[in-house]
Amino acid sequence: MSNQFQLFKRRRFSAMFFTQFLGAFNDNIFKQALILVLTYTAASQLGVEVSILNNLAAMLFILPYFLFSALAGQIADKYEKSKLTQFIKVLELVIMAIAAVGFVFEWYTLLFVALFLMGTHSTFFGPIKYAYLPQAMKEDELVGANGLFQMGTSLAILVGMIVAGILTQLSHSLYWISATVLVVAVLGYLAARYIPNMPAMQPDLKINWNIITTSLSTVRYLYSLPFLFFVILGNSWFWFYGATFLTQVPEFSKVILHGDESVVIFLLTLFSVGVSIGSLLCKSLTKNQVSLRLLPFGIAGLSIFAIDLYFSLSSLNINVNNDTLLGISDLFGVSGSWRVFADLFLLGFSGGLYIVPLYASMQAYAPKSHRARIVGANNIFNAIFMVTSAIFAIVILNALGLSLPQLFLVTGVLNIVFGIFLYLKLNRHIKQAVIQTNDEVVI
Repeated sequence: MSNQFQLFKRRRFSAMFFTQFLGAFNDNIFKQALILVLTYTAASQLGVEVSILNNLAAMLFILPYFLFSALAGQIADKYEKSKLTQFIKVLELVIMAIAAVGFVFEWYTLLFVALFLMGTHSTFFGPIKYAYLPQAMKEDELVGANGLFQMGTSLAILVGMIVAGILTQLSHSLYWISATVLVVAVLGYLAARYIPNMPAMQPDLKINWNIITTSLSTVRYLYSLPFLFFVILGNSWFWFYGATFLTQVPEFSKVILHGDESVVIFLLTLFSVGVSIGSLLCKSLTKNQVSLRLLPFGIAGLSIFAIDLYFSLSSLNINVNNDTLLGISDLFGVSGSWRVFADLFLLGFSGGLYIVPLYASMQAYAPKSHRARIVGANNIFNAIFMVTSAIFAIVILNALGLSLPQLFLVTGVLNIVFGIFLYLKLNRHIKQAVIQTNDEVVI
């Protein structure tokens, strides 16, 4: 297909794209709104430290990925995907109704329950959407479809955070948040209704409901496929890397750039747009082929621009009073700020070149009968790496007492080491891997 945007004319792509876009959008409206409510309202009411509440929220959302990813993979392999997606979207409606009650009545315990359930919803949807793509796309569409999915996810996260920030500034904000998450959940269900029937890959599979043994067996199975194992390590490293950087954006925006809230959104936008453009270009640069040829460029960019971010932030000299916060237009006039902005954009761009080939390879090389379970294993490793990134940042910043620019420098150097290791391992094992023939569905 000459233009990947032509995929939007195909119901087999557009229905799942908008279903996953609206799901990620709703996730981030809800999570960001909850974090803002916890930060500015709940902490003082409950007499609890903001950091404790926010870290608890982050843990509750990630925990289901540890617990249920392997089980979710089994279910996605056993059952037909369109009906399964519609069922999960009905559950999202129920979860958002619970969240709406929690917001309106300011029942924070109920909001934490809804957050855990929303994480569970995302855990069960992940294996479906990523196992769906190689089944529904033609062979020359898979890279382009993954690029569009990555673009959509990046934009959904960004726009969801922005919308949450706007809603919390309105009068009767809790009612507006409640109504919005319910409406978006309804739209997600309606989009799911248009997903075409996608046959189960292993309908006779006997599901193991023991989440501990099924998680261990899924990881063991993945380890028996060395190429896919290292592909997933590479995917998870991107989550580690991205979480390490993006978590620090609000702090370095305020402490180093002396920027206000609009600067935080601007910096996140630069990174997200960079990821989106890099992801979209993967189709053209690889000529529609599932290939790792862009991976070295992604690895190099992630290191070069992280290291340069250290130098660009270290050389900034912003003279303002401690209580003065600058807007975006103010920062544009600061010498050296454009270099910081360019570094963040190019970090995102490099991330797009890095992650799309890995996701496409994971889908194309995963055995058809175990595709969703491979995605489940991927989600388990993603969760582990994201938690590790938080511990890593705490050690660097608090235990070792290094600065934020030094954290970025260390991460960039580590990326060189990990990137070389990953590329050598993938090149070694790809010869034994077998690409799976796509099950073409033309709708």
